Amino acid sequence: MQKEAWTWSSEYLSEPARLARWGHFGTPVLLFPGAGGDFEEVERFHLIRALEPLVAAGRMKVYSVDGLAMRTWLRATLAPEECARRQLLYDAFLYEEVVPRVRRDCQSASLELVAAGVSFGAFYATTVLSLHPDVFRAAVGISGNYDLSAFLRGVPSSDFQRSSPLHFLPGLIEGPRLQQLRRRTFILETGEGDLERPDASRQLATVLTARAIPHSLRLRGATRHHDWSSWRELLPACLAELT
Repeated sequence: MQKEAWTWSSEYLSEPARLARWGHFGTPVLLFPGAGGDFEEVERFHLIRALEPLVAAGRMKVYSVDGLAMRTWLRATLAPEECARRQLLYDAFLYEEVVPRVRRDCQSASLELVAAGVSFGAFYATTVLSLHPDVFRAAVGISGNYDLSAFLRGVPSSDFQRSSPLHFLPGLIEGPRLQQLRRRTFILETGEGDLERPDASRQLATVLTARAIPHSLRLRGATRHHDWSSWRELLPACLAELT
């Protein structure tokens, strides 16, 4: 399988930006790591291997970045307001730098991306689609936790509310972004076994339903746990629907 990686200095990040790509042709999929993992985590835990039939068939190219924003929340060394500010910077990094690099690599200035992620990576996959339906056409969230307010230790800041779909979608005014979102789709899939939080997926699905945003919610039962073996089984089937 073809692989290439890039490193550059980002105006939005305090450390080098890193992006990896697996594959040679097909729909670009931006795959987020789990709990603040690095840009090659999805390869080390064999998620790329599970996607190899789709990649080898030229149906998709997989890209991945470092989970820097989630890492900041999980370290809990900075004030929640600063974590929320860095989350907005991370989103700007994705939109202003990663998306253009992916499009250049695909030799298309207008190609739309699919976002995907597992665990906390599912939060970022659904967030980039919610914020940027102009460049992302679908999101897949597997075993997601979509509410980061437990990290806040108080009232959510304006930066946090602007970057959390559960908080900004209910109040999103009728306009171009909401109209675009209604032409996009979210796939929310979760097990109900050990360490899974199916209520988190239900909560996001409820918000999407209220705003008439297309989505599917799939509960995969008590035999699917919050682990890589489940994700290696579930993610390829979801992405096969979109590529």
